Amino acid sequence: MRFPGVYADTGVFVCFEGGEGSGKSTQSRLLADTLAADGFTPLLTHEPGGTEVGRTIRRIVLSPETGALADRCEALLYAADKAEHVETLVLPALARGEVVIMDRYVDSTLAYQGAGRTLPVAEVEEVARWATRDLRPHLTVVLDLEPSAGLGRFEGRDRIEGESLEFHERVRHAFLTMAGADPDHYLVLDARAPVEEIHRAILARAIPLLEQAAR
Repeated sequence: MRFPGVYADTGVFVCFEGGEGSGKSTQSRLLADTLAADGFTPLLTHEPGGTEVGRTIRRIVLSPETGALADRCEALLYAADKAEHVETLVLPALARGEVVIMDRYVDSTLAYQGAGRTLPVAEVEEVARWATRDLRPHLTVVLDLEPSAGLGRFEGRDRIEGESLEFHERVRHAFLTMAGADPDHYLVLDARAPVEEIHRAILARAIPLLEQAAR
């Protein structure tokens, strides 16, 4: 199934995706700080857990104490987090003309709960797109890193980080496949590059979007 996608007419929506330990949080904060210093109004948020409801869901899906969850249950919990997040936080911010910077979004659900769990990705996508009103980022930055390198950056692991290397390889392949299918809306960067070099590359793609939105 192909989904046409909805792009907000106001504001700018930028998402960061990638495997574990790839530097998404660092780069999303850097972008938010730079834009704030330049006079923009960025909203920095993340999934799961960007809302009060989302924080409860995050504890369920990531805590090792939860134990095993049915794969479809896990996918639905992530979809519920996204539905609340988009409806109560993301869409209102975009309507105000703000820059929404998000650490993980629908692509993570497709990569982890779809490809990683080997659920039919088209079915997972249908649920995730419905939950988010098919809202798409204007730009998705994929920070690419070998799973063996990224997972080595953690001492303790949550439910998802603790999955097998083969699971995380499937996730990485899914991110790269999605990015390759839509280069106009994706930027793939080597997460091993210096932090400032990655940041400059992100700004080079983001600034034209911001200038266009300001017209």
